[in-house]
Amino acid sequence: MIKIVAKSVIKTEQVEKYLTLAKELVDKSRKEEGCISYGLFQDINDSSILTFIEEWQDEKAINLHNNSEHFTRIVPLLGELRVGNGEVNLYKEI
Repeated sequence: MIKIVAKSVIKTEQVEKYLTLAKELVDKSRKEEGCISYGLFQDINDSSILTFIEEWQDEKAINLHNNSEHFTRIVPLLGELRVGNGEVNLYKEI
């Protein structure tokens, strides 16, 4: 099992647009084979900080996800709404 934590700071005026695009990404990703959980979370103290927290069965499932139609279409659009680069970390359970 692998967890992915992908944190981004979103341009304040673009948060609603980001949330709309992200909802589609979350909904479609949750239906993928190998997806255990997939959610978007908003920082309690700063609403412009949004973080995807994902749980995948294995690297194969992540690779399929990263090459899916919805991922390759939506993620670049989300990137245009960020301030700077996002931070993505992968974790394994120990």
